[in-house]
Amino acid sequence: MADFILNWLVVSPAFAVPFALAALGLIVAEKSGVLFLGAEGFMLVGAMTGAGALITMGGHPLLALLVAMLAAALVSLIFAFLVVVLRVDQIIAGLSMVFLCQGLTSLISTQQGWTNRPISGLDPIALWPLSELPILGRLLFHQDAVFYATIAIFVAFHWISNRSLLGLRLKAVGENPDAADAAGVSVALYRFGAVLCGAALIGLAGAYLSVGVAKIWVDGMAGGRGWIAIALVIFARWQPWRALAGAVLFGCIEALIPRIAAAGIQVPQYFMLMTPYVATLAVMIWAALLRSPRTGQPAALGTPFVREERR
Repeated sequence: MADFILNWLVVSPAFAVPFALAALGLIVAEKSGVLFLGAEGFMLVGAMTGAGALITMGGHPLLALLVAMLAAALVSLIFAFLVVVLRVDQIIAGLSMVFLCQGLTSLISTQQGWTNRPISGLDPIALWPLSELPILGRLLFHQDAVFYATIAIFVAFHWISNRSLLGLRLKAVGENPDAADAAGVSVALYRFGAVLCGAALIGLAGAYLSVGVAKIWVDGMAGGRGWIAIALVIFARWQPWRALAGAVLFGCIEALIPRIAAAGIQVPQYFMLMTPYVATLAVMIWAALLRSPRTGQPAALGTPFVREERR
């Protein structure tokens, strides 16, 4: 039993990283007041592009991850143009992007022959001598580069959000765009930038699925994780550290599924597969029951901005 628990905990960070990065990408975008429901689609773009870049460039997983982030950011220009410039309903635009990305990734990967092709992927990095510590060594100091980068990204975002002028302006755009505009802050520019940065992080989350975890690309491999990330943001009340804690929880739940199967424990397969989504429903119910006046949601979330419009 001790070996079962240890092996489960050791692989859990790899399952938690995609949730953490996707949730943080959503928080970045939504802090500007843009409701971002396209996470599932942008994860697929990142996953396909990461695998495709690794296949075509060969043996450079970190470069493939950067290409995936760039691809997701480029595709997000369509979404940003729709919601910021044309002021299309953000819910409809976000859902439309999911369907667009699903079809686009299936088309490109089929034409290029990237589907079901094994790739080399990321290797773990041992931070010696910390990697020699019992339990914690394998758990925290024998992971791949994206795991360490994720922690650094969360720290950087926390500092930028709370200690920098850029972060304060981003919050102002999401809370009161009229006041921000009156103070000389370009609401459109900040929303464009937040969408692109958020999509890049979500693309990295998807690329990690194909390059870091599965080491293969298959159609629809995001598997609903983008939708879970949306619930995770609500659960975290748009706070990055709470989102990271929630990502660890969901990562542990997802990591438990293959460990139970490998241990030969007789549990219905479909019951195990639906476990993350049952946990998502539980989180949503919990968030609804414990709703307080201070939800953390940006006040202007989902509200289009028209300069000099007074409501």
